[in-house]
Amino acid sequence: MNGDVMAHYAQVNAEGLVIQVVVMSNDLETNKGEQACIDWLSANVSSDDWIKTSYNGNIRKQFAGIGYTYDSAKDKFISPQSFTSWSLDSNDDWQPPTARPDDGKMYGWNEGGLEWALLV
Repeated sequence: MNGDVMAHYAQVNAEGLVIQVVVMSNDLETNKGEQACIDWLSANVSSDDWIKTSYNGNIRKQFAGIGYTYDSAKDKFISPQSFTSWSLDSNDDWQPPTARPDDGKMYGWNEGGLEWALLV
């Protein structure tokens, strides 16, 4: 067993929501393939869908986390919406209605005012 190399799989429920991410030894995947890992997880953990994710984000846009959604049509994980006023851009990143000021100061989003507030 190679303890340094691990495979990561996200449990995705029927609504496309990531419930958990598990880490497995990469040996099963290396020796028998990705489907062998998915079959083992389905039989031993949950019958929900299992989707491979990459800790360094080199597949499916980004590493899956609890609360992320999986878009099967785009084959990517999308982070939770930060605020209700924010929308997804063409790269599936959440964007505020107005750009953050680029003046070197620290800002936080004020959802009530739909604006960036200077942090002290």
